[in-house]
Amino acid sequence: MKYVILIHSNPAAWDALTEAQKVEVGRRHLALTDDLAASGELIVTEALADPSMTRHVMVRDGRTVAGDGPFAEVKEHLAGFYLVDCDSMDRALSHAARLAPYGEIEVRPVMDLRAVLDV
Repeated sequence: MKYVILIHSNPAAWDALTEAQKVEVGRRHLALTDDLAASGELIVTEALADPSMTRHVMVRDGRTVAGDGPFAEVKEHLAGFYLVDCDSMDRALSHAARLAPYGEIEVRPVMDLRAVLDV
């Protein structure tokens, strides 16, 4: 089963960390990435650019429109993700827990759209 581990970041909380704590966050990510690769569970992991670089796409009256907003007024943003293939939600949660000391981590099953639509 595939799961996405979503890493939420609060810039104010990040800025409040010491340099040593920031290095520890990086080490946790590198260690988790190495362990997931070694176990064969890692599909992909990526950090995401700052939300200020985001573009939104929508279709209005048959025309595609891309813009900078609207932005939700939130303190946290999606900072990165791991896509993993694990035997269970519990296994995915155990991986996510390794990142949780410095932020909120969300684990969500990936849906197989073909199975859901029965096509």
